[in-house]
Amino acid sequence: MSTNSTSNPGSLSSKNIAMAKDDRARELIASHYARNDPIGWFEELYSTANNDVAQIPWADQKPNPNLTTWLDRERVNGAGRSAIVVGCGLGDDAEELARRGFVVTAFDVSTTAIDWCKRRFPTSSVRFQQADLLNLPADFHDHFDFVFEAYTIQALPRSVRPQAVAAVASLVARGGELLVICRGREDHEDEGSLPWPMTHAEVGSFEQHGLRRESLENYFDEEREPPIRRFRARFRKG
Repeated sequence: MSTNSTSNPGSLSSKNIAMAKDDRARELIASHYARNDPIGWFEELYSTANNDVAQIPWADQKPNPNLTTWLDRERVNGAGRSAIVVGCGLGDDAEELARRGFVVTAFDVSTTAIDWCKRRFPTSSVRFQQADLLNLPADFHDHFDFVFEAYTIQALPRSVRPQAVAAVASLVARGGELLVICRGREDHEDEGSLPWPMTHAEVGSFEQHGLRRESLENYFDEEREPPIRRFRARFRKG
C-alpha cells in the first residue's frame, strides 16, 4: 500500500494522505520489529501523533461499518449483556456497543489511546482500560458475553498470532459469542504487506480454544479502492 508520490505536498489527495499515514506506521513497526518488540509500536504511534487523529491510519472517528452492518442485520440487543472490545483504538466501536445496550469494557495496549478515548467520551459508560492482549488481566478470562475483535490480530506477526488467538478466545464467557472481522486471504495466496490478511486456517484456529464457529462471511467491502476482502466470523463458546 505504500507509494512514492510526486504530488505537491500542499495539495495531497485523500488517497495520498492515507498512504502517508500507512507509511509512517510501517516505519514505526519496522523499527520495533528490529528490536524484537512486535507490540510497542502501538503506543509510539499514538503518543507521537500529538492528538492528531489524522496520524492514526485506522481512526475514522466512527464505528466500524462492518460491525454496524452486522449488528443491524442480526438485530443485536445488548441489554443486560457484557461486551469487550479488543484493541479499542479511539473508542468508536465500544461506544456503538454501549449505545446498543451492552455493558462495555474496551482495552488497548496503548495508554495514550486509552487516555484519548476518555477525553473524546468524557461521560461514557464504557470502561476504557489499558491492557496487553498477550498478558491479559486475570478478571478478563471467561467473563464477557460478547467479544469483538477487528484488525488487531492481523497487525501482529505470525509468530505471536496463535497466542493472540488464544487470548481473544479466553475472553468469551460460557454461552457467549465472539465476532472477528479481518482482512482475509486464501491459504495459498501471498500474504502481502501489513496489515497481513488472515487465512481461513488462522480464523478457524479459534475453534481450538473451546469455540464453535457459527458463520463465516467472505466478502469485499468498499473501505478503500480497490475493495478489500474481509472475513467476518461468528463463534460461540459452549
